[in-house]
Amino acid sequence: MRRRFTQEFKVQAVEKALSQCDDSLEDIADDLGVGYSTLQRWIALAKKHQLETHQTGSQMTAEKRPQDWSFEERLSAIIDCGHLDEAAINEYCRNKGLYPHHIQQWKKSFATAPSNKAVNSDSKQLKQEIKQLQKELNRKNKALAEAAALLILKKKADALWGLNEDD
Repeated sequence: MRRRFTQEFKVQAVEKALSQCDDSLEDIADDLGVGYSTLQRWIALAKKHQLETHQTGSQMTAEKRPQDWSFEERLSAIIDCGHLDEAAINEYCRNKGLYPHHIQQWKKSFATAPSNKAVNSDSKQLKQEIKQLQKELNRKNKALAEAAALLILKKKADALWGLNEDD
């Protein structure tokens, strides 16, 4: 026998799934008592705005999960919440499909970690520097090997012919 779920339950399940940062979709589906593929289907319907509540007829506004927000969007949300009190932050988060703890997590991550763009540009610059240094090292190794070969050939020639131009 197939279980039937109300539209409100489906909407709440999708909102919970989209708002969770740490839990996997399988864990959320198990917690809710629905199948993993069923929850995936509900999320797909919600993203296409085809999962509606019967009471209000409004479509879901949470199109993406909090971890899918770009760094610019996260920074904007942190700035927007900077001057708000707790009640206003809760209202802001409800409108954006977030929880206040997401804002706090983002604030901590911005305070402790450098931005990806800075890390990527530093990484790219370091890779270029390493490549240049490796080229220079290879050139110097070749020059050293050539000098060593010439010295050995000179010593062999002197030993064979007994000629020493330094005398």
